[in-house]
Amino acid sequence: MNQPLDTAALNQLFVQARTFNGFTDQAVSDETIHRLYDLLKWGPTSMNCQPARYLFLRSDEAKAKLLPALSPGNVDKTRVAPVTVVIASDKRFQDQLPTQFAAYDAKPMFDGNPALAETTAFRNSTLQGAYLILAARALGLDCGPMSGFDAAQVNTVLFPQGQWQVNFLVNLGYGAPDGVYPRGPRLPFDDVARIL
Repeated sequence: MNQPLDTAALNQLFVQARTFNGFTDQAVSDETIHRLYDLLKWGPTSMNCQPARYLFLRSDEAKAKLLPALSPGNVDKTRVAPVTVVIASDKRFQDQLPTQFAAYDAKPMFDGNPALAETTAFRNSTLQGAYLILAARALGLDCGPMSGFDAAQVNTVLFPQGQWQVNFLVNLGYGAPDGVYPRGPRLPFDDVARIL
């Protein structure tokens, strides 16, 4: 039977975790990036569809392609982050369903309904992006998720074939203490939730 995580783990994943805008110059290794994926891949998605695709930008050359598409406030922090992950959705995720979802043949359902395929890809790739953030925190990394960018420009530059479409971005690294803003409040349970 699963046991609740201890307070230290909960603090690292949620309570004391912060969104970082600045990072130290400590590199994020290939091994850590692979470990990150090996954790996040186990997060559930509907029909095990796994539509998220990940582009890990680490080199100056790779980031130079992305920077012009960013909102001004996101440029400098992305430039100095050790890694920027472009989390995308695969518009043809259903092509993997025959090997990833054995319960029945679900591929025709998405082939015949592009709107369903699009919403499924977006919803589940967003979920997988959240798993990436939690996996990164579990490995001792800090994160700076971002949505300030020109999606059409990102797709044109990084995904010219058109099958992958950007969802959101996450800067990864080891956070600099001065790279956080004062913590914002969170809404109380009674304002956002009901138990029926």
